[in-house]
Order: sequence, then structure tokens, then C-alpha cells
Amino acid sequence: MKSQELYTRAVKVMPGGVNSPVRAFKSAGLTPPFIKKGSKSHIWDEDGKEYIDYVLSWGPLILGHAHPEVVSVIKKQAELGTSFGACTELEVLMAEKIREALPSIEVVRMVNSGTEATMSAIRLARGYTGRNIIVKFAGCYHGHSDSLLIKAGSGALTFGSPDSAGVTQDTARDTIVSNYNDIDMIRDVFEKHPGDIAAAIVEPVAGNMGTVPPKPEFLQELRSLTKSHGALLIFDEVITGFRVGYEGAQGLYNIVPDITTLGKIIGGGLPVGAYGGKEEIMRRVSPDGPVYQAGTLSGNPLAMAAGYTTLSILSKNLDIYSKLNKKAERLCLELKDIMDKAGIPVTINRVGSMMTLFFTNSKVYDYASAATSDTACYNIFFKKMLQAGIYLPPSQFETFFVSTAHTDEDIEKTLNIAEDVTKNLSF
Repeated sequence: MKSQELYTRAVKVMPGGVNSPVRAFKSAGLTPPFIKKGSKSHIWDEDGKEYIDYVLSWGPLILGHAHPEVVSVIKKQAELGTSFGACTELEVLMAEKIREALPSIEVVRMVNSGTEATMSAIRLARGYTGRNIIVKFAGCYHGHSDSLLIKAGSGALTFGSPDSAGVTQDTARDTIVSNYNDIDMIRDVFEKHPGDIAAAIVEPVAGNMGTVPPKPEFLQELRSLTKSHGALLIFDEVITGFRVGYEGAQGLYNIVPDITTLGKIIGGGLPVGAYGGKEEIMRRVSPDGPVYQAGTLSGNPLAMAAGYTTLSILSKNLDIYSKLNKKAERLCLELKDIMDKAGIPVTINRVGSMMTLFFTNSKVYDYASAATSDTACYNIFFKKMLQAGIYLPPSQFETFFVSTAHTDEDIEKTLNIAEDVTKNLSF
């Protein structure tokens, strides 16, 4: 098997044989398939096995794999040059496109990843406010920068502690971890640290403990608290931006953040990130202001071409989102029905074309309730679905995605396979 051979070679030259931990399939105890190609809603591994793909490169491919218009502009731009380390018209077009879509963004800076975007947004918030403390929420992931790889402290309202080797305790001391969707706790945090909090950063729809929507009043209260305490509100829309709607989660929930971070879809499948917000705040970024941030490949023309084309397609066809919602809704409702008939306890959360199947009886509204999921059951389900040609996230605590390329036939086949899997398994 070629995937097995490649993995054997990979572990000799890369940590865990991968360039991102989730690809290792460790939670499922499997050798990861090595993917050779993708088209529309399908991918093929190096052994020629075909899968219906619900990972979609972890969300960017809202139009599916190898969309012809996106591929075409990448080819055309590559022939003109792949990188210049200089200004291009494409950067301007992209910035204008983002500003038109998201009213909260008046000025935007392109970077190379979601991690870069959130790291830079945090630095900017501290530079703008002159304060040090950042508030984040348990279960929300904002990339792997030191100040955001922080887990909750030993007690409520305590400063966090490092969640990774190599992150210093001093770094962790500047981050407080509150509970997602817990209004009382976040109020207490702000009350106990008056004048010290630079910003609160949140996934408006959590996507990294599985899909967990906000309670409507949670985001409203967070907006009110940050404003009244002179802190900034940062929406991490790396996943949700242009995914849950053309105006992102901030449009869906009618909340105006001070800074927004973006990634994934705005690169059209190529590496990308961005952060933007009110002009007064963004003008603090170098070379306009004292908050330094730079990047050799920031705004590179290949990613700008792919991303601009993707956003243009979405903006010209806004009914895409209602169609995506219908596909995702059908998948969720019928999966739930299949599980109920098989006597398997599940909770399915969905926001737009994002969804997660939690193997638990409990409602999932925060990190603690997500953690009640039976990961062993999920792993069995994942393995059997993968064997049958359905490519799902290898971890219980990740998000499924639907693209415009998924057909009714894809969904029907997925449901039929899920029904067969649940009939023939004892969970």
C-alpha cells in the first residue's frame, strides 16, 4: 500500500510523519491516507481509493476541490510570477473586497495564516490599549502562537497556564481563560480586572471543540462588556468568515467586533490570513504606527488571485449559502434519525455548512459539555466510514464542512453508508 509506504518514510523525516498533528490520525489509531488529487466533493489517495470529502482542507474549499475558475486564475498568475515581495494590484482588490463584505473592517492587513492573523491581532490590541491581559475561552483555538496556547488555570477566574512545552509561565500569566457561553463568568473576569484587559478573543461560532454555536446573549454581552471596560473585541473568523454567510458570523449574529481575523476561504485553498478592523485601530500597525508586523509572502499573488476569485463567485451568487444550509440541514437531520433508530446517543450541532456529530446525550454548548462525548464510539464510526469511502474529521472535536460541490447523490450515499455502519456495529 503506497500510503503505508509513504507514512513509513515520512516518520523518519517529519515529527509524527506529518506537518500538522491532526493529520496523523492518532486518535483513530490509523495510518493516514496520503491524498493524491481532489475534484469537486471527492478526493483520491495514493492507492487510488476514492472518498466523499467532508473535511475540505479544514474548511477553505467552500467551492469544492479544484474549482475550474480558481485553478485557472492560479495558473495565469503563476505564469506571471509567484511572488515579488512588492506591492500588487491583487492585494488592493482583495482588501477592497473584504472591506465591502464586512462593515466592521475599514482597513485590513494580509498575512500568511490564521495563526499569524490572531497573533498580530493580539499584539495590536495590546499596542492600541496599552494593556497586557488577553481573555480567551476554553475550547476555542486561535492558532499556535504562545500567548494563545493557554489552558484554564486551576480555579475559576485564574490566569492560565501553558498548554504546550516551550510556552513560558510568564507568557501564560497575561492570558485569562473563561468558559465559552458562560455570561456570569465573563462578567466576573472583567469586574476583577478593571482597566487591565486589552481584548477578549473568541470564535463567534466555536469550531475547534467541534461546532458549538453561541448563545445569542453571550456575544451581545461580550460586546457590551468589552466596550464598557475599554477593551477590544476580537472575532476569530478564520473558520466562520465567508463560511456561515457572506458577512461571516458577525453578520449572522449582528455583532460588530473591533478586530476580525480571517483565513481559509479568503485564500481559495492556498495559505493565507488577514486581520482588520476600525481604521483608528489598524493605523497603529507599521508603517503607519508603532505595532510592528511584517511578512515576506504576505499578500502573495497566488493566494490573492485564488481568494479574490472565490469571494467574487460567492458575492455574485449569495443564494449559495441557502443551498449549502439545506444540504447541511438534510445531512444532520437524517444522520440524527439514523443514530436514533440504531439507539446510539448523539447530539448534532450545526451552524450553516459547519456541523459536528457528538456522541453524547448532552446538549453541547461549551468545552465541558463537548468533553462528555464518547470518543471511542466516534473513533469506531470514523474508521468504518473511512473504510467505506467517507472522509470525515479524524477527531471527535473537529468540524464537518459541506461545499457547493456536494451533490444530493453524495449526501444520499453518505447517509446510506452511515445507516449500514450503525446497523452492523455495537457501540
